[in-house]
Amino acid sequence: MKHLYSLFAALTILAASTNLSLAAEKYKLDPRHTNIIWKVGHFGFSFPSGKFTNTEGTLILDEKDLSKSKIEVTIKLATITTGEKKFDNHLSSPDFFNVKKFKVAKFKSTEIVMKSNNKAKIHGALTLNGITKPIVLDAKLNKIGPSPATKQKTAGFSATATIKRSEFGIKFGLPAIEDNVKIDIETEAILAK
Repeated sequence: MKHLYSLFAALTILAASTNLSLAAEKYKLDPRHTNIIWKVGHFGFSFPSGKFTNTEGTLILDEKDLSKSKIEVTIKLATITTGEKKFDNHLSSPDFFNVKKFKVAKFKSTEIVMKSNNKAKIHGALTLNGITKPIVLDAKLNKIGPSPATKQKTAGFSATATIKRSEFGIKFGLPAIEDNVKIDIETEAILAK
């Protein structure tokens, strides 16, 4: 009888761990379908934008309880592009991103607060120019399912945020070049094998 209880306990633990692994799955961000686009006011005349073209990251996605999901992202700052090389070079300089000293920016989620079935506030820490500050992403889960192109399970998200660049030591041109920077994110993540 004692052995029967031990076997039952082992099976219960195994079942629980199996359910956990099914609930939370690891995804890798697809760099070909991940865009981080920024926009900032320029002397009141316009809102120039640019994007980073090399982003890596992992997503632990819990479909049963999205609030238990986690995300970590690394952005290679030298891949900034605006479509104008001279502008890209200035943005890469110590006036802005100082890419020779700071190669990457990083974001790591700390809490996900669900606002509806597919919308959430993702609280996290952004490290940029060697400074770490809390930021909040307004995120939307667009779709989870097999991609028609790759046949792999894919999760797609859109997100927005606004940060103050001065909080990360980027003060060039203030206040004529605005402090608030709007960020738009589109990403797809593929289930890791």
